[in-house]
Order: sequence, then C-alpha cells, then structure tokens
Amino acid sequence: MAAETVSIEAVAVDKPEDLNVIIGQSHFVKTVEDLHEALVGTGPHLRFGLAFCEASGPRLVRRSGNDPELVSLAVANATAIGAGHSFVVFVREGYPVNVLNAIKAVPEVCGIFCATANPVQVLVAVTGAGRGVVGVVDGAPPLGEETEDDATARRQLLRAIGYKL
Repeated sequence: MAAETVSIEAVAVDKPEDLNVIIGQSHFVKTVEDLHEALVGTGPHLRFGLAFCEASGPRLVRRSGNDPELVSLAVANATAIGAGHSFVVFVREGYPVNVLNAIKAVPEVCGIFCATANPVQVLVAVTGAGRGVVGVVDGAPPLGEETEDDATARRQLLRAIGYKL
C-alpha cells in the first residue's frame, strides 16, 4: 500500500472572547439530540448551540441548541473545521466544567479535544479520504512558573467564583 500525502490545516475558531467552546468527536447522527438533552439536563440557565459534522450519508452539518446566535456560530465553526464526526458546542451562562461530565457520558462521544474560553486553533489533517481533527492549540504558552503568591491568588480566585469553599 502506497503512502499518501497528508497536509495539516490550522483552523481558527471564530468566537467572542467571553464565550466557551467545547470541541470533540463522536460517531453517530444521534449525537445531536443526545448532546442537546445532556446540555439541557445540566440546568435551565445554560444557553448553548451545537453542530455535528456527519461523516457519511448526506454528510450534513447537523445542529441544535436553545440560543440561535450560538447555534449559528457552532454551525459556522463546524463547517470551517469540516472534519467527519467532529462536534462544536458553544456555551453561555455556564462553563465547560458544568457540562463536561454530561457530554462525556453521551454514548456516542469518543473524546473531547478542548473545553476553553481561550483562542483556539483546530489542527485538521487533510487526506484524499477526508478531514480529521488531530489536535488543538488552546491558548498561549506559559510565561513562567507559579510562585507562592500566584498559588495564593489562584486559590482566592477559585473561592471568589464559588468553586472552592
């Protein structure tokens, strides 16, 4: 079997700075409805939009959500990524930490590439067979090592936003 050429594209996720995005991979068209139900089940306050790229059949970008702006944003980003079986979820009035376990518990979900409010690039491998996510670039590289003052500030922040007692 002959080797095939592979190229890698870095697809920037288009999103407002304050919006969180979750990017993952699943394996079945049922993903859209099951992710929707999982997200709704985390609480009525959560606003979200999601999109899923089919890898066979009609190969549509399937979509759902309870916020039309976030649904449109998810569809635009999923289309730009264009990798079969990948999904994009945008959340508002909640954080990935509030929904990740529910998303990971969806039977069709194979894995999560990132869950972040940082600028993100999705690394997409392109071959003659199609496109696949091989990783993400999430945020910027570290600027140094945490000091004791930094650790104290981190602990205070977690308590101030209600994640620690």
